Amino acid sequence: MSETATTTPVSTTHGVLAEAGHAPHAEHPSYQRHHFESVAQQFDATNFAMWLFLLTEVMFFGGLFTSYLIMRNWYYQAFVEASHQLSIFWGTANTTVLIISSFTMAMGVWSAQMRRKGMLLLFLCLTFVLGLVFLGIKGIEWHEKWEKYHVPGLRYSVQDFVNPAADPEVHKVYPDDKPLGLDMANKTEMYFFLYFAMTGMHALHMIIGIAILGFMIFRAKAGAYTTGHVTFVENFGLYWHFVDIIWIFLFPLLYLISRHQ
Repeated sequence: MSETATTTPVSTTHGVLAEAGHAPHAEHPSYQRHHFESVAQQFDATNFAMWLFLLTEVMFFGGLFTSYLIMRNWYYQAFVEASHQLSIFWGTANTTVLIISSFTMAMGVWSAQMRRKGMLLLFLCLTFVLGLVFLGIKGIEWHEKWEKYHVPGLRYSVQDFVNPAADPEVHKVYPDDKPLGLDMANKTEMYFFLYFAMTGMHALHMIIGIAILGFMIFRAKAGAYTTGHVTFVENFGLYWHFVDIIWIFLFPLLYLISRHQ
């Protein structure tokens, strides 16, 4: 017995799809993923995902900030004198570096939108370098904490708080710092634990951002991001600005408030 072919011609299939309201996909740009109906839909989805990610980051850092404020309220004297060990100069320098890097990143996004490859590479490289400068300054601060025995759990001493005169450099700037009792002096370790937790997580985000910037520079050299598809650059710009804003909160919390009793 012969079998009758049941294959439906392609043209007939397209006609059925069209009648059912499911027209086949038209030609689309190479950067549009196949599961999106349009570039606009892809942009909305990726943009929403980025903002959702940043929301989770806000909640994470918000928990750290809340913990810090509660502990500061409980052990106020210990936190005030411990904060005197931080360098306003280096903190201000890092704040300046990040503010400038936010500007260069914004200019990078603008360059991608204007399809200016040379300017995009320039501003991405500047942002990359500024990120490294920030980490370098933070490394200087952390090294100083190691030398002064202010690293919780690894290398910690309360000598500078039981006897403030033991650190002449800080005592000269803050001569009104009073010796803390041993119990309160031990609470300064909590301050430095939160200091390293918050600045360490912030530095980790910076390292991730710098790594992504390196990838973006490599891709930009090949002509990416200046062909009209700038979603990746725009979303990374949001990430970089978020990391900068986190530091804007960290700087006054750790370095500035209650510097003088």
